[in-house]
Amino acid sequence: MAIMISDSDVKKYLSMEDCIEAMRVAFSDFAAGKANSPPRVRYISETPDPERRYWCNVHVGAVPSYGMACVRAGSHVIGFDPQAKSGRARSYPDPINWTVVILYDLATAEPKGFMHESYLSGMRVAATSGAVVTAVAKKDAKTLGLFGTGRQARAHVTAICSARPSIKTVYVYSPTRKHREALASHVDLPGVNIVSCDAPRSAVDGCDIICAATASSKPVFDGDWLVGGQLVISIANSDLNLKRYEVDDTVLKKAKTILINDWYSVEFNKQVELLDLVKSGDVSKDKVQEIGSVFSGKVQTRHKPDEIIYYKNNSGLGMQFAAAGAVIYERMKDLPNNREIPPEWLGAEAYSQGTG
Repeated sequence: MAIMISDSDVKKYLSMEDCIEAMRVAFSDFAAGKANSPPRVRYISETPDPERRYWCNVHVGAVPSYGMACVRAGSHVIGFDPQAKSGRARSYPDPINWTVVILYDLATAEPKGFMHESYLSGMRVAATSGAVVTAVAKKDAKTLGLFGTGRQARAHVTAICSARPSIKTVYVYSPTRKHREALASHVDLPGVNIVSCDAPRSAVDGCDIICAATASSKPVFDGDWLVGGQLVISIANSDLNLKRYEVDDTVLKKAKTILINDWYSVEFNKQVELLDLVKSGDVSKDKVQEIGSVFSGKVQTRHKPDEIIYYKNNSGLGMQFAAAGAVIYERMKDLPNNREIPPEWLGAEAYSQGTG
């Protein structure tokens, strides 16, 4: 039977360390041609309310190493501002997140789980960044500069500090002082000093790792501030509906290596912040590598004192939910108090139609 997996179940049965490992396995499968995870599909539709739009966000993918496939169907209503450059502004007039992740057994095609995605959505993005930190960041990294204080920022500071326990100080910047000062109360990081910064440069200068995990559509710091030996991470990316530049062109030009999740997603989603620089010749396509190739050992990338590495966490992929969901499902499937869904509610008898 399929089981219901709530946000609280995700928190209970999936640690950040386990999620980082699940992302490493998923992207290694992807690099080996085993995992299947086409680019996300998003669309916007008019609604009866002229000030609202319906926004759909769909991911699919399968990870053979975990025997699991998934469909993540995102369903939202967003504010619409025709005067805004993007034409839209994210909002959540309804406090319920109706997005659901359906887990499927690769061996039988049977649904195995229906999972909330609110908590896992941010966790799997951060865990992927954590897997990159594990693979390429210098071993003795001690300082992290963090831009942002929301869900993604909180997950990222947890993931990065998990991947590099040597980090002892986090310098955090966001435009709102009370949000910066409240960050420490939202994360559990014993022995890590979280410092609120009044200026963005304070979260760059002297930091071994710099992470931008914001909702911004424009650069949050000046790439000219970067020096050799720093690892830069960002999560905001353009798509067909919205152009976003969380870091400036200088970051991409100065980086010795640019790591991404998936090049096909760069092209499919028209991520112009990278594509335009490659097309103009300002950034060589040769220095862009997919993280799965790094995780699997096909590409050797290690931080050097005089080089900048930039990881562009450029797209969510369905296989991330499949891998993390499989770990959670295995830990929950035999629990006596599971909320189960009878198979007959989900499957119908297969039949074939004639062609005449």
